[in-house]
Amino acid sequence: MNDPEPSRKGAIGALILVVALVCGGIWIQRGIRANSVIEDCMMQGRKNCAPIAP
Repeated sequence: MNDPEPSRKGAIGALILVVALVCGGIWIQRGIRANSVIEDCMMQGRKNCAPIAP
């Protein structure tokens, strides 16, 4: 008997979910790191910690 090939929709969906979670984790980590740098600067008593956008 010829069985139809199994669908890969579940595997593709899981791959997309994993990629989205990794990208979200990297985005959150960069935000936390930026805040940590500013907090470290402020704890040293500096006054010019925040970057000024032109």
